[in-house]
Amino acid sequence: MEYFSSKAEQVLQSLQTDPAQGLSAAEAARRLEQHGANVLREKKKKTNLQRFLDQFKDVMILILIAAAIVSFVIACIEGNPGEFFEPALILLIVILNAVMGMLQESKAEKALDALKSMSAPHARVLRDGTEQIIDAASLVPGDIIRLEAGDFVPADARLLHSAGLKSEESALTGESVPSEKDAQEPVAADAALGDRVNMVFSGCSVTYGTATAVVTATGMRTEMGKIAGLLSGEEETQTPLQKKLASLGKILGFVALGACAIIFVVGLLNGIDVLEIFMTSVSLAVSAIPEGLPAIVTIVLSIGVQRMVKKNAIIRRLPAVETLGSASVICSDKTGTLTQNRMTLQKAYLDGAPEIIDSGDAAARTLVRTAALCCDGAVTFEADGTVTHIGDPTETAIVFAAHQFGDTKETLGAAFPRLAELPFDSDRKRMSVVVEHDGRKLAIVKGAFDGIAPLCTAGDTERARQVNDEMSRKALRVLAVAVREIDALPEVLAPETLEKDLTFLGLVGMIDPPREEARDAVAVCREAGIRPVMITGDHVVTASAIAKNLGILQDGDRAITGAELDAMSETELDAAVEQISVYARVSPENKIRIVKAWQKKNKVVAMTGDGVNDAPALKAADIGCAMGITGTDVAKGAADMTLTDDNFATIVDAVREGRGIYANIRKVVGFLLGTNIGEVITVFAAMLLWHRSPLLSMQLLWINLVTDSLPAIALGMEEVEPGVMRQKPKPKDEGIFAHGLGVRVVLQGLMFGILSLAAFWIGWQSTGDLAGGQTLAFMTLALSQVVQAFNMRSDRSLFKTGFFTNRRLNLACLLSVVLVVLVLFTPVSIAFGLITLSPQLYLIGLGLSLVPFVVMELSKAFGLIKHQK
Repeated sequence: MEYFSSKAEQVLQSLQTDPAQGLSAAEAARRLEQHGANVLREKKKKTNLQRFLDQFKDVMILILIAAAIVSFVIACIEGNPGEFFEPALILLIVILNAVMGMLQESKAEKALDALKSMSAPHARVLRDGTEQIIDAASLVPGDIIRLEAGDFVPADARLLHSAGLKSEESALTGESVPSEKDAQEPVAADAALGDRVNMVFSGCSVTYGTATAVVTATGMRTEMGKIAGLLSGEEETQTPLQKKLASLGKILGFVALGACAIIFVVGLLNGIDVLEIFMTSVSLAVSAIPEGLPAIVTIVLSIGVQRMVKKNAIIRRLPAVETLGSASVICSDKTGTLTQNRMTLQKAYLDGAPEIIDSGDAAARTLVRTAALCCDGAVTFEADGTVTHIGDPTETAIVFAAHQFGDTKETLGAAFPRLAELPFDSDRKRMSVVVEHDGRKLAIVKGAFDGIAPLCTAGDTERARQVNDEMSRKALRVLAVAVREIDALPEVLAPETLEKDLTFLGLVGMIDPPREEARDAVAVCREAGIRPVMITGDHVVTASAIAKNLGILQDGDRAITGAELDAMSETELDAAVEQISVYARVSPENKIRIVKAWQKKNKVVAMTGDGVNDAPALKAADIGCAMGITGTDVAKGAADMTLTDDNFATIVDAVREGRGIYANIRKVVGFLLGTNIGEVITVFAAMLLWHRSPLLSMQLLWINLVTDSLPAIALGMEEVEPGVMRQKPKPKDEGIFAHGLGVRVVLQGLMFGILSLAAFWIGWQSTGDLAGGQTLAFMTLALSQVVQAFNMRSDRSLFKTGFFTNRRLNLACLLSVVLVVLVLFTPVSIAFGLITLSPQLYLIGLGLSLVPFVVMELSKAFGLIKHQK
């Protein structure tokens, strides 16, 4: 049947569901088995075989394989079994490299898939007569769902009840403005998709209003699912840092290729076998070109992001990790982020009363009950005594207080059925409902006192203003309640027609204490050079009291209201923004102005938000942080990061991790480029000085295999250094080679080159055999790179950080050493062209391998390598 052209009762009957009870858990499970999960078919992922084959797309690797095959064929033709080893070994090493690349890519993809599942959308559903929050993937046709402003629509659904509902459907219909929806509007059977006003569609978002609906289609059967095959899949995008490194890799690649070409020509001119010098040159190119650098950076980023998940921060976009390390301003909401989000109704003020009373006082019951009737939040009580608050914390505090008086949500709903509502929005800062009781219709308006007082024509609002300020100074969140008795619903239900001629009823005050950890986090921010700024919809007096308590509002700082901000010109705001620490009574539009004002100062701004109207500000900020508990789906979709605990301290922890991840990437880049430059210098200089290659092709490839990948990844998993939050934020335009890293990389490359050349010459002269020089050069270059991995752990001395405190690096380097020793001291050495040396030469090689440790420690001690401040 066509659900949009059928009556709601027919739809419910067809789907065999009860709008008051929803489906039972057993029936939902049966339907999930029948219809499948409520997800769109994803773009087919690469298999491990495809990933493995992708490793051979690099031109230099293909040339190397071709050369190895030619060498193998020549050995077969000449009938010389001894010549089989080298090409076979080269092919084996290339395959091992490909396997490692495949495993790295697979690990990175699994890490990102885990993140996607953590940020999967949820739905409010009615099952077994109880409202629950479940994964949207578990929805089935016949489920009764609740929708409100800021939600993503989790499945196609027929509206049963709606109040002022509007849905953003541009992804389906191309309409640039939200579509108005009405559950009661009849729709023709031939109505186009955009005209089906009694339906909401999967993948769209609710921009205004509330609704109850019954799910009619899930997964690929939804309207979005029908066109999913035509939609382009999510593209694999690189972060800005990865793009820079890929570009750098190409430049270094051209330099390496140039050096290899010269090596090849010099070798030919000096009578070295064509195939041998060709394979050495190509192997050097394969080893020296850091083509795997972007992939390793992806793994380091992914591992870092997984760490953040354990600390309640879900990163939705990898570039945000890089940006986090640069954050210099954090603009945070107050409620639930800087405070505990445990709203408890404490005080009440009745119009005309001499004083403020406790909210539990019997005299406050009528006021609390009236306020509860104007709330969408719900409170559920489990058999074990667990109390669960669903919805806005300020509303659930009122609902819970009413429950304490015996006025449960269910009894109030039965005695005062709701006829209409105007949902809350951040521009009006209020919400209105119309209820009926004993034949009388009553409009109830609840919201900020400043937004309600001008609408009142009865009641002492001047006295109430004084009380409002007094309660705010005590850090209470204050809401005003006003009513109006009406004869009938207005023909056009709008704020102008309903919210007027009100009678002021009273004030309710609730407390949301500051988080203890937030105070410490603010102090950490100050030390780290990060400016904390409070942005809230609360009264300026309340906001200032809490901001002072937390250390955000300091001597000389200003606290202003949204109205004062609106009165400022852009020039005035730009001049004053650095002195303002608290913004109260702000609108979402104000947030965008604040973000842009700070960005003009070349600051990297993190902004928190939870409402649908916060999405533009979250997008405008350098780092948008959505609230995981109170945040709407739209806000989460616009943000770079979701805080699963809505905690300010989590943002600070994420900045700390972001700084640590960026520092680790710098370490990895410095390590890989320094060692790769060393390899090029070694072979290039030896060919120019002695017209001999100090390393054979398979020796170069083995060094690349055992010393590049595993230690680099383990280095990227280094714990965040203790002093990272005592450093100033990284400027926006600072390159990865800042603070002398670029110079150090080149100098370290020269050091590896000199050590390897010295080892080659000593081994060659001592044994009188070129293979002796190559053996000592191989040992020195391989082991010195393992030692360098430890040197790169910190700009501080290893004696301070501890030699073996990175367990993963210990294991990676141990494995690397074992693999080097394997080809030095076992019969495998013959295949690698290595020979047995005297104990004295092995000791010399070991001594040369430890030189980087001595050089780096002296550089750190004498300030040549400075710990970043």
